[in-house]
Amino acid sequence: MMSIRVATEADVSAMLSIYDEFVRNTAVSFEYETPSQTEFTARLRAHIAVYPWLVYEEDGTVLGYAYAGRAFERAAYAWNAEISCYLAPCARRRGIGRQLYARIEEILRNMGIRKVFAVVTSANAPSVAFHHALGYRDAARFSDVGFKHGAWYDVLWLEKRLCPLGAPEAFPTPWK
Repeated sequence: MMSIRVATEADVSAMLSIYDEFVRNTAVSFEYETPSQTEFTARLRAHIAVYPWLVYEEDGTVLGYAYAGRAFERAAYAWNAEISCYLAPCARRRGIGRQLYARIEEILRNMGIRKVFAVVTSANAPSVAFHHALGYRDAARFSDVGFKHGAWYDVLWLEKRLCPLGAPEAFPTPWK
């Protein structure tokens, strides 16, 4: 049985296990060291205070997670968010990322978020293709800005409009 549900602190170990592979063995994440359980828990707490963080669970095992967060600092940017998703190897190419994104994007729309950004390294061509398939378009490319595992990588910003432009009536609201 599968479910998509809100991530909890009890999921941190499983999510860290998934993320660790990306940190240690790829340039998908630009972190050099996997965060500690304490640091990752703090990240989860900070995100879920305002933005959604979901896990995909199958038969009691977390196979992936996705979350949104603030894209930029200043108040005028409040109608934007950044989205991320990480899947275990056995969960890839099964539509799980698509399901997680659909849920997160729905929550962001309901919050009043107008545009969502994905920040992807050039080391992750499958992620770029995934985002394009979901309607994200290229917004910016920063060449040779991340150095990991002996090579330089570009960073691509992809964007997707969730709601039409127009003067908002209010600031976005926290998701809970």
